[in-house]
Amino acid sequence: MKLSFFLLFSSLLMLFSCKEKESVKNPKEVLADQMEQHLKTEVLDQWYPQAMDTIDGGFLSNFSYDFIPGEKQEKMIVTQSRHVWTNSKASKKYPETSYYLKGAKHGYEFLKDKMWDPEHGGFYWLVDKQGNPIGDPMKTAYGNAFGIFALAAYYDATKDESALELAQDAFQWLDLHAHDSIYGGYYQHLAPDGTPISRSSATLSTSDLGYKDQNSSIHILEAFTELYQVWPDQILKKRLEEMLLLIQDQIVTEKGYLTLFLLRDWTPVTFRDSTDEVILNHHNLDHVSFGHDVETGFLMIEASEELGWAHDETTHRIAKKMIDHALEFGWDYEVGGFYDEGYYFNDGFRITHDTKNWWAQAEGMNALLLMAELYPEDPQDYFQKFLTLWGYTDTYLIDHEHGDWYSGGLDKQPELRTVGKGNIWKGIYHHYRSLDHCISRLREMSEQEGVELDVN
Repeated sequence: MKLSFFLLFSSLLMLFSCKEKESVKNPKEVLADQMEQHLKTEVLDQWYPQAMDTIDGGFLSNFSYDFIPGEKQEKMIVTQSRHVWTNSKASKKYPETSYYLKGAKHGYEFLKDKMWDPEHGGFYWLVDKQGNPIGDPMKTAYGNAFGIFALAAYYDATKDESALELAQDAFQWLDLHAHDSIYGGYYQHLAPDGTPISRSSATLSTSDLGYKDQNSSIHILEAFTELYQVWPDQILKKRLEEMLLLIQDQIVTEKGYLTLFLLRDWTPVTFRDSTDEVILNHHNLDHVSFGHDVETGFLMIEASEELGWAHDETTHRIAKKMIDHALEFGWDYEVGGFYDEGYYFNDGFRITHDTKNWWAQAEGMNALLLMAELYPEDPQDYFQKFLTLWGYTDTYLIDHEHGDWYSGGLDKQPELRTVGKGNIWKGIYHHYRSLDHCISRLREMSEQEGVELDVN
């Protein structure tokens, strides 16, 4: 890890505490400046406007490690939506940069004209470069949630009423077809016409087809939170409350991690009582995903605040429990970072995948700094762990030569140095959101500390 980073921060902290507020910049403000410089030059400038497909619309998906566009350019609803969301948010954060707003509009038009199914409704999962549906025609609640997520952010940035209308149509389509009126929540897999695909029992199949799951559930929560900010509809509010309570009561386990897959009635899909061989063969259906856990902690608090649940001790307690569990079992105490996967075997907990994907570290930084703000005196010392994770990210994840982030930490996967920076599953949304939130939170914390110094 870069020793200079910690020496710099420690030196600034000591200097700040010995000087008048006006004479030395708060070290949190210095760190915010550093992160913002990285966000603007090494992240946003690498992606935009280059990722805009000016020939066929939408955004290019595939880029080499040095940001050369690939020949094959399929387009998935999740990636396209995340680009629209990111450009919409960036257009408000940096209004002086005109191409963010242009990019948001460019992406919105592709969602509206190419990815929305004009016959059955709902968003296609995957289209080719020109926008023609390809592959399995099945639709997903997860993909449609990200479409809603993008449209709400775009409307917030532009006040384009057509975008809000499409967001409302997408919510109503999803709610009509995928919502489970008996057990609550949403079916993940849908036929092209929206008919739910469901499993009635767990099998030894390694396929996730037909189950309900945590990943679609937490991102439906996220999408509904974003939409509720611009459209305080009562049915939407009811569904947002429903998803928050389902995640808290049914998907988060007593130990503090998410069940990955569940039956319609929210019975967990688990292989806990099987042999180690069976467990490992089905790890994609049943394991502890530390990245999703820390991300969900943040998303639950965000949803609770948007709903106006004042003094919501339950959500905060569960969110903290999830992040603490991830720190206890999934944190690398030698160099920092959250591991990808672990499992409660009969003989105890073990890490099953010690790699550290990029998005989990991004979500981890966001969650740790949120916890540091909410629980500044907690023995976990969330702020120090946030600093450690930023130092880890700066050393092992950020490509300071070619820009953006590697798809995983080089301490575990040095071969990722020359693996592509973009594909349909790797874009910009996770680390854009994390950096944006961390920059804002650091500046707020710096201002609060400055006020305290004035009082003293």
